[in-house]
Amino acid sequence: MIRLQGVKKTFGRCVALDETDLTIAAEQTTVLIGPSGCGKSTLLRLILGLVSPDAGTVEVAGTMVTRDNGLALRREMGYVIQDGGLFPHLTAEKNVTLMADYLGWSRPKARQRLDELTALTRFPTSGLSRYPSQLSGGQRQRVSLMRALMLDPRVLLLDEPLGSLDPIVRAELQADLKQVFQSLGKTVVFVTHDMGEAAYLGDSIVMFRQGSIVQHGTLRDLLHRPADDFVRQFIRIQRSQFDALQEGDR
Repeated sequence: MIRLQGVKKTFGRCVALDETDLTIAAEQTTVLIGPSGCGKSTLLRLILGLVSPDAGTVEVAGTMVTRDNGLALRREMGYVIQDGGLFPHLTAEKNVTLMADYLGWSRPKARQRLDELTALTRFPTSGLSRYPSQLSGGQRQRVSLMRALMLDPRVLLLDEPLGSLDPIVRAELQADLKQVFQSLGKTVVFVTHDMGEAAYLGDSIVMFRQGSIVQHGTLRDLLHRPADDFVRQFIRIQRSQFDALQEGDR
């Protein structure tokens, strides 16, 4: 579904993404993982056409992403960012139906789609008339997910959507997201820095370091056949943190 060939992106002297080749399979969840500043979010913005590569090409469903077709392609991709990115002056319902209203959908069509999405994301219908400030963090993320799915896109891109949530809400949303991904069968690219989240949600995992892909494979590949010491250390540190939390709970 998505292919990057020789893609490079710099911001001033900072190399955000360095000579990257990556193929993302259709109808699977691919997780991008790595420390902060390693190029994960930049890769999503390149796929969306929000920024242009300095070198190389980005293709979505066989179509090269350019400045001329970027807007049209973005309507076929849903995008969820950390904290939801909702418009504070719009109700939850208006946030979700924003693009449908812009594109001139009929009220019955938009309402039917909204009802489908509230059921899918288990969002309370009573919350649709509320503003983002009146919703919990988990509810705001559900609204953001509904908005991303409103136009029934082929591709869903999520940039650390659960990073700011408390552990209980995060675990609940992880379970719901996994169910949504499996039921819809869409191509999903999910950014996180949490190995447990990557393992739970991902069909495949792409590990980044300083703008480059270190390893791309399944969880088993990373655990049992780490590409280098960085992969081995990254997994070991996250395991140690999890084990320490478990020990503290005893």
